[in-house]
Amino acid sequence: MKVAYFDNSATTFPKPEEVYTFMDRFYRENGVNVGRGQHRLASKASALVDETRRLLQELLHCKNKGVIFTATATEGINLLLNGIEWRDGMNIYISLFEHNSVTRTLHQLQKRYRLNIEILDFDRESLDYQLEKIEEKFDKVNPDVVVMSHCSNVFGILAPVEEISKMSKKYGAINIVDMCQTAGLIDLNVGNENIDAVIFAGHKTLYGPLGVSGVILKRDMKIEPLIYGGTGVDSANQDMPESFPERYEAGSHNILAISGLNSALKWIEKIGIENIHNKEREIFSKLVKILSSYSNIEIIGYREREKQVGVISCRFKGYSADEIGQVLSDMDIAVRTGLHCSPLAHKFFDTFPAGTVRFSIGYFTSDEDLERLDSALRYIEENS
Repeated sequence: MKVAYFDNSATTFPKPEEVYTFMDRFYRENGVNVGRGQHRLASKASALVDETRRLLQELLHCKNKGVIFTATATEGINLLLNGIEWRDGMNIYISLFEHNSVTRTLHQLQKRYRLNIEILDFDRESLDYQLEKIEEKFDKVNPDVVVMSHCSNVFGILAPVEEISKMSKKYGAINIVDMCQTAGLIDLNVGNENIDAVIFAGHKTLYGPLGVSGVILKRDMKIEPLIYGGTGVDSANQDMPESFPERYEAGSHNILAISGLNSALKWIEKIGIENIHNKEREIFSKLVKILSSYSNIEIIGYREREKQVGVISCRFKGYSADEIGQVLSDMDIAVRTGLHCSPLAHKFFDTFPAGTVRFSIGYFTSDEDLERLDSALRYIEENS
């Protein structure tokens, strides 16, 4: 039986059919290294990579910035955070909803530098960022770096990143936005001069494959490379080239994954980002209605609101999250349980250390998927 998939926050699945078709064809016909030869195949591979950068810049409104490809978003975050010129006493602000790829990296940096990490004010009742309090705190403890997850991967709560970036930029802060859960779904002006860098994950709301993610960066923002090696440019020089993005893209590109992202970006352009978001909102409303109809299910960290994406977390009375996850898995329903690599968010909502059952929908979540989930939840309730 086909799995009813509610783990789109981890990776969207399935992908658009044209993504599978184009990846297969391009890799068979042009699956060679980029920028390592003058022959026709290498030229076509290079042209595909360049076109994919342009498609990302157009989708995210950031032709004024450059695109760096990485294998994973975690690598992109490490590139940014390890590349900053840190000094003892610098103030870093993060949200409660940061992924371990941010918090663990900062934890390691704290072992080398005396860094002060502050949390952006957030109200548990209204589920809103407290902008006035944040502004007051910025004035008392000036921000040097601000890292914000545009959307919580556990609770689907969106952050007002443009407003916070505007406030922190008054103090010259470096503003980094994690768009792994929103790029291709929420229309954000990444070209905004107050935003210095954005991380994206090709395999999530961009509907591409695993293996390609990246960073969108101001070209004049000087950070150190994370990985050193061959680029096919300035090869006689033992320092990394100064040219962008070659300075940050050592090694061979994953041309198979980039071809999939290329096709996915064209699919998003064809469907329209607003249409994708509206369809997901319709599907998510149906999911919330189903979950809300069961007395043994407690929904955590959710309010009916515009600033929300299709991710919701729950607790089940009398059962651990892992037990529910196993029952649903046995019924061919895929969810994600535990802490979702976001322990700060779970501590804030008192769901630590057990975590929650997370349901996340995507463009291809069907009514049949929702009906099967409803039947499974009814079974759990009746047999509790």
